[in-house]
Amino acid sequence: MKVALFVPCYIDQFYPQVAIATLELLEKLKVSVHFPERQTCCGQPMANSGFEHLTQPCNDLFIENFSGYDYIVSPSGSCVLHIKDHLHGNETEAAAIRSRTYELTEFLTDVLQVKQLDATFSHKVGLHQSCHGQRGLKIAQMSELVAPGFSKSESLLKMVRGVELISLNRKDECCGFGGTFCVSEEAVSAKMGKDRVTDHLQHGADYITGSDMSCLMHLEGILKRQKSAVKVVHIAEILNA
Repeated sequence: MKVALFVPCYIDQFYPQVAIATLELLEKLKVSVHFPERQTCCGQPMANSGFEHLTQPCNDLFIENFSGYDYIVSPSGSCVLHIKDHLHGNETEAAAIRSRTYELTEFLTDVLQVKQLDATFSHKVGLHQSCHGQRGLKIAQMSELVAPGFSKSESLLKMVRGVELISLNRKDECCGFGGTFCVSEEAVSAKMGKDRVTDHLQHGADYITGSDMSCLMHLEGILKRQKSAVKVVHIAEILNA
């Protein structure tokens, strides 16, 4: 199995430890991981702002970098969903890439079918289910549906020794980040983020985790401004701990 690691811009620039944890975790699971060094932004910020017509150079470079791999794996649900929904260009190659691109937790559960992990993280953890992952990639069930509940992220966290998953009042509520929404509607975004943080704090979380570092970055900013001791950590870092 030849897997390409797709690292989003904000992880590359601000949270490189998440990319490293993802790489180490996949290698522990005996996956042959490759890192296309010429990869850049996937184009999601432009598309979210209404400028998808300007993203073709990003699409072309993505296709050039990630063609020929069995799978493309990324520690970001939003970037993966953007590729799955919006990657176009050389349509034969684009279609192949769209079908082979996975967010990390869905790759672990759906492709590798991981049943156990050699990891320890002895803390109380709150799980933030990001909107892109939950509603776009179907990584977890939406609470408003009358259907059996599931969460791929939660099932993986339960394999980690020492993790105590806390309950939340509104476990699938949006954090308010929303990509460029947090810039264009900063007051609404900040209030939504504060509500999300409060839910975790009320239930005694030591850490807030999730599959999207962009959401966690938003929550981290609020925690720091509140001078809270609670930290954010990407799920890859816990699964690799």
